[in-house]
Amino acid sequence: MSFATRAGVIRAVDGLSMSVERGETVGIVGESGSGKSVSMYSILGLLRDANVTIEGSVLFEGREILGRPDSELRAIRGKDIAMIFQDPMTALTPVYTVGWQIAEQIRQHTGASKKQARKRAIELLAEVAIPDPARRVDQYPHEFSGGMRQRAMIAMALSCEPSLIIADEPTTALDVTTQAQILELLGQLQQKRGSSIVMITHDMGVISEVAHRVVVMYAGRPAEIGTRTQLVREPRHPYTWGLLGAVPRLDSKRTRLITIPGTPASPLDVPEGCAFAPRCAYRFDRCEERPALHGDDHLDACWLEEPDKVRLRRAIEEAS
Repeated sequence: MSFATRAGVIRAVDGLSMSVERGETVGIVGESGSGKSVSMYSILGLLRDANVTIEGSVLFEGREILGRPDSELRAIRGKDIAMIFQDPMTALTPVYTVGWQIAEQIRQHTGASKKQARKRAIELLAEVAIPDPARRVDQYPHEFSGGMRQRAMIAMALSCEPSLIIADEPTTALDVTTQAQILELLGQLQQKRGSSIVMITHDMGVISEVAHRVVVMYAGRPAEIGTRTQLVREPRHPYTWGLLGAVPRLDSKRTRLITIPGTPASPLDVPEGCAFAPRCAYRFDRCEERPALHGDDHLDACWLEEPDKVRLRRAIEEAS
């Protein structure tokens, strides 16, 4: 995925390949600007600007959906694939009640009457643990707290029982208690409905709680792909080591968190070789060449030999 700008062409997503199985939660993690959100927006056809170029293929239940016209995508959005946006205050329309916005989607995709859609909206608000849903259904977004707005967004996403839910940092700006409640709610609803979830986040703590598999992205490229256990216990890429090192640990001897030196690569100036090399303490000559993802069920894009990765990772763990 690339964007044509006055400063040049920005390659926002470059070489991403991933899959999501039925009932599975896949986490996409990385710093801001790593391509997490825009890669998922392309699935729903939310980027229609003439300056955007999207190449490749997106298969949903065996059907190619990339490049389909809006008339066809509208039948998929909300019904088969739903999205929980990062900021519910801007995703919800302020001039309509929360219940009206949920009911509108239900009526659009199911043909339900106004009365039936309103009743279903109340049931959904109750399902996501919003108190007094019969009253709250007629309130506006500004009358909801941040956590309640996020729950309302989840209710809207679940309204047509989609097969796939894309959650774009659903816990951003929420306190830790509300964050835990939102994650628990998503887990319970997933078990009940069997939906698949793509969880976009920059928080490795969230990933370690909810994801079955994890895609680590850096500068628009996948750096590492594996199961949650593999990423947490046996990470292979130096960038993943840095992300894990920045997570506070109660058993750590350190008084300060480990930081990744430097700043994320500019999308206008991504190195030809390994994108993470300028910030990597372990770079060497071969890093001037771009690494491809390699491995069996645990993939990484790093030129370090496997014994060196294990040794370096052990040294980091001992130091922490």
